[in-house]
Amino acid sequence: MKNIKLLIITLMFPFMEDFGAFQDTGLSRPNVILIMAEDMGYSDIGCYGGEIQTPNIDKLAANGLRFKQFYNTARCCPTRASMLTGLYPHQTGIGGMVDDNSEIPAYAGDLNRQCVTIAEALGRDGYAT
Repeated sequence: MKNIKLLIITLMFPFMEDFGAFQDTGLSRPNVILIMAEDMGYSDIGCYGGEIQTPNIDKLAANGLRFKQFYNTARCCPTRASMLTGLYPHQTGIGGMVDDNSEIPAYAGDLNRQCVTIAEALGRDGYAT
């Protein structure tokens, strides 16, 4: 049941104006940890069937939420921009690598001012980020 609540809360995140909604429902606010590792395949860590022993990551995965389907852009900058904002890379202004310096807004190389990062959203509700 705990995992179902966490899944529902996680799915609600993009639609919530702020995390103050947890106070209204009586639920305690969850800890939020995002882990992103580059140059790894889907099954490189233990909890996904990998041969490498990753006991600490496996413990986190056993008690949290694991993505079973996640898409990335095969480039680190756009993937990070998407992960931190919940937007497509082109919506963030980082449609390519940061050093592109294009005149096209989707490839400007900096997060645009319309983006709200997860740290900003959590910070507004008293989380330390």
